[in-house]
Amino acid sequence: MVTARTHLWFGNNRAHEAAAFYAEHIPGSSVDSVLTSPEGVPGAEAGEPFVVEFTVAGLPVTGLNAGPEFHLNEAFSFYLRVDSQDEVDRYWEALTSDGGEPGPCGWCKDRFGISWQVIPRQLEELSGDYTTEANLRVMNAMLQMHKIDVAALEAAHRGE
Repeated sequence: MVTARTHLWFGNNRAHEAAAFYAEHIPGSSVDSVLTSPEGVPGAEAGEPFVVEFTVAGLPVTGLNAGPEFHLNEAFSFYLRVDSQDEVDRYWEALTSDGGEPGPCGWCKDRFGISWQVIPRQLEELSGDYTTEANLRVMNAMLQMHKIDVAALEAAHRGE
């Protein structure tokens, strides 16, 4: 059987910390296993977490504590679809806390360097396939936001 999973290199040696953070804050997330570094691995402290298997919202992930020359960037991100403004607010706050960074259009970066787009289902519903004026107003409103504001999207859809 062939399987695929996301594999992230944490150049800041924080794979285990990141996995534990996601398990605490994102439903359907868990730390599944932690393999420690054997003696003699360059740049790795023997006995420290080295390979971390974890799950983020049901998605299996392997985290590797890599050397400092490796940096996570926006080329990989999680798309976190949520059901309400309360959830947008809660996940946005958790992800941008303690060194995370807000970004445009619902994007943010957590303190581990992982990019996330926190999107309420209402954005997908109101923007549709971008074929109507109302859909385009929603998209244009979203393009002006950092954290997504559902009430503002709904107002844009109504033409207000």
